[in-house]
Amino acid sequence: MLEFLKPMDIEKRSFEIITEELGETNFNEKELLVLKRVIHTSADFEYKKNLVFNYNAVEKGIEALKKGCVIVTDTNMALAGINKAGLKKGGNEAYCFIADDDVALDAKEKGVTRAQCAIEKAAKINKPLIFAIGNAPTALIKIDELINAGKLNPELIIACPVGFVNVVESKELIIKHNIPNITALGRKGGSNVAAAIVNAMIYQAFPR
Repeated sequence: MLEFLKPMDIEKRSFEIITEELGETNFNEKELLVLKRVIHTSADFEYKKNLVFNYNAVEKGIEALKKGCVIVTDTNMALAGINKAGLKKGGNEAYCFIADDDVALDAKEKGVTRAQCAIEKAAKINKPLIFAIGNAPTALIKIDELINAGKLNPELIIACPVGFVNVVESKELIIKHNIPNITALGRKGGSNVAAAIVNAMIYQAFPR
């Protein structure tokens, strides 16, 4: 039987269904809220198995949001999906540099992807950084390179690019660092997942 719900009740009912079908997990309360938000966005319960949280990642992300930080995404789609009203409550900012003219020119001159050059640009921001990567494995590869070079130390890395080429390997590069990260193991992910993870932390930092 179809359920006819008011718009405000649809999300509530969706999360009730997710909770019922998810069953028991080993995640803490904050991690579980992130997982449920990802499942709500993707309708994919496999994230129960492949979404991992390292070094108190959710707690660290919430702390960074409460203090004020800059979130950098690798796609404008992810940027568009982040809740801006919640973001502003803590004086936070969010950017995507992928379409910037200087990034495009730099990528052309170097013969690399725009995602790599966008990360290089972001690394110059003198504020606490959260990276939300849902599309480009080369963005994670550049983040790994800059961390190894001592040029980058983000508060949190959300590593969930989707696809087939260098996707799994790029995520493995991030996991090996002693840096808080939320990683979607394997091939799954996407800009919508990256945004959902950010929003789940925003809603915990600044309850609606």
